[in-house]
Amino acid sequence: MTSEHTSQKEFIFLVALLTATVAMSIDTMLPALGAISNEFGVADPNQRQYIITSFFGGMTIGTLISGPISDSTGRKPAIFAGLLLYLAGTTLCLFSTSFTVLLFGRGLQGLGAASPRIVSMAMVRDGHGGAAMARIMSFVMSVFMLVPILAPSIGQLVLFVANWRMIFVGFLGMAVIAAIFLEVRQEETLPKEKRVAFSAGNLWEAAVEFFRHPMAWGYTIAVGLIFAAFICYLGTSQQIFAEQYKQGSLFAVWFGAFAVAIAIAMIVNGRMVMHYGMRALSKWALRGDIALSGVFLLVSLLTAGQPPLWALGIYLFGTFFCCGILFGNYNAMAMEPVGHIAGMAAAISGTLSSFVAIGIGTWIGQMYDGTIMPLVYGFLSMGLAALLFSEWVEWAKGREVKNPRLVD
Repeated sequence: MTSEHTSQKEFIFLVALLTATVAMSIDTMLPALGAISNEFGVADPNQRQYIITSFFGGMTIGTLISGPISDSTGRKPAIFAGLLLYLAGTTLCLFSTSFTVLLFGRGLQGLGAASPRIVSMAMVRDGHGGAAMARIMSFVMSVFMLVPILAPSIGQLVLFVANWRMIFVGFLGMAVIAAIFLEVRQEETLPKEKRVAFSAGNLWEAAVEFFRHPMAWGYTIAVGLIFAAFICYLGTSQQIFAEQYKQGSLFAVWFGAFAVAIAIAMIVNGRMVMHYGMRALSKWALRGDIALSGVFLLVSLLTAGQPPLWALGIYLFGTFFCCGILFGNYNAMAMEPVGHIAGMAAAISGTLSSFVAIGIGTWIGQMYDGTIMPLVYGFLSMGLAALLFSEWVEWAKGREVKNPRLVD
């Protein structure tokens, strides 16, 4: 029997491992996109982006159902089911004989990965509150910040010594370790008397309630629009840095540097949000994102879409910093009016924002033409669209305050 202190360390390790599954499954793959498309003879270079977006597509569906299912079955069975799907998808990718099979496996991976990510957060809420919960979540968030910085380098190191398929062997090992640890060391956190039967009707009622609040779905769409530009970046970053700018294996270093900008933004936001408020910080960050993109669009036009690498680096670092502040605040503001249905609302919000992001981000990414113009246009247009939605939300909120009968 371990001590209470040791068991809490183990719990933090488990939650961090489960939540890291998504970031590892995306970012570790990025250096391998070119090698995969070459092996399968993919004619259109832009189709390699589907290796990323197919994972997001599966995860979007899984996000909607994994939380409500865990409320019915318990946390551990829901996570095990997700890990089983993830293992099946990973195995399919490992032994894939065509690009189509690989994409199907990636979608299955994403579908399975949603459950460990979503349900592990529910496990934290089940057993901890107040300062204890905040302490655990701070450790988990540090993993969120660390994984995108290191994961591409891990993928690149694998490619130095082995075929890209070995990356999927690593995914298998990570999932198996998580499953064993969950079974052996973690007790169920949701007792049977607190479980709620899964009901499509309950999910529908929660969706109706969610869409009654412009603040909830408005900020959710704004999150999706900002994330759409990131989907475009994730899909095209390997082409831009490794091929367009001929950075080769240094691509992983560039990617990690921009992930640092998001990590810094999370730290800054955490220290400033109580003083300035979420709305004020979000407005500054969004306007900063738009201003940076507007200026860099001019630079890009003057250089025929081939600005100096150092200038692109400065632009993306600044843009990622702004977006890092937006993600957390917009998500939090979207959940403000639906706290009484937080679990269902989080599932609906996550699914809606992902659908928006995947649809638009994939479309923009497919316009990549050997220049950075589509990426810059994407960040600028998505920033402007998010500004329109956020301003409309504030206007609608003001109407509700003046006319309380509008929300009756």
